[in-house]
Amino acid sequence: MKVTVCIGSSCHIKGSRQVVERLQYLIHENNLGDKVDLGGTFCMGQCQKGVCVTVDDEFYSVTPDTVNEFFENQIKANV
Repeated sequence: MKVTVCIGSSCHIKGSRQVVERLQYLIHENNLGDKVDLGGTFCMGQCQKGVCVTVDDEFYSVTPDTVNEFFENQIKANV
């Protein structure tokens, strides 16, 4: 599974660093490092939608407050 988080300036202001750090932690804690490829990219062109995250090319808007729920529903449930 490929998970990509936007680290461009707009998403950075909205908390992309916290989202990345939390996803790194959750992937490690759930022993999914061999199943989830977490990466970063610059602008995805959806700046108004919050921190942009794709899972296998499907777009999601995530915030530091919703990252745990996002992980459970979109990553952990689908690996």
